[in-house]
Amino acid sequence: MELTHLDEKGAARMVDVGDKQITQREALAQALVTMKSETLTLITTGQIPKGDVFSCARIAGIMAAKKTFELIPMCHPLPINGINIELLAQAPNKVRILASVKCDYKTGVEMEALTAASVAALTIYDMCKAVDKEMEIGEICVLKKTGGKSGNFIKK
Repeated sequence: MELTHLDEKGAARMVDVGDKQITQREALAQALVTMKSETLTLITTGQIPKGDVFSCARIAGIMAAKKTFELIPMCHPLPINGINIELLAQAPNKVRILASVKCDYKTGVEMEALTAASVAALTIYDMCKAVDKEMEIGEICVLKKTGGKSGNFIKK
């Protein structure tokens, strides 16, 4: 298997996407924040002292997706068409974050979707840590991706 981010000497490089075709691409990623049930109640009833947790996490996820190329060394800056962050309270003690990112470009948006979901989850932790220091962030993964040379992917 050829590793595309390494040159013939094994040194790291950014992949040249100059000759690739522009195609419509989309990725959907998730993150799951597990917390005390009391914390989820505080979030859903608007009683977290720092403010509206879901609104802040949504904005943080959107901002993170747009800055992915500044955080992940081999990512290209992408002309993102749209970002959607969905936050789902799942009783008794979880928040599921779904981050969808779309673009028309030469490379995919999986990293942008993963970054958006991760930073939204970190924002939930930050806003709620005063009431629940035992929260856990996990199950971060790509659920679906479309477009590009490698085709479509749906997590089983």
